[in-house]
Amino acid sequence: MKAITLNDYFKIQMKDPLFKKEWDNSEAASQVTKALIESRLKGNVSQRELARRAGTTQAVISRIENMSVSPSIKMLERIARSIGKKLEIKFN
Repeated sequence: MKAITLNDYFKIQMKDPLFKKEWDNSEAASQVTKALIESRLKGNVSQRELARRAGTTQAVISRIENMSVSPSIKMLERIARSIGKKLEIKFN
């Protein structure tokens, strides 16, 4: 049996309309989550410390990072400021 790469598997899955729809719907959330986690880790800031700075709880930060909630723009702005960043939203 021939091995399949992750990239090949992804291309096959993207042909499935249901998979593609779910992937497209989660792309923005994935980008936000990735940027948040990367920025937090680069700044050597724990979830608990970030929560304190942003005026929320560690549980809220955890839920945002594991994509179980969709944060408001206001919350994202508070988080960004808390780690010395500026929130930018772009339409491509």
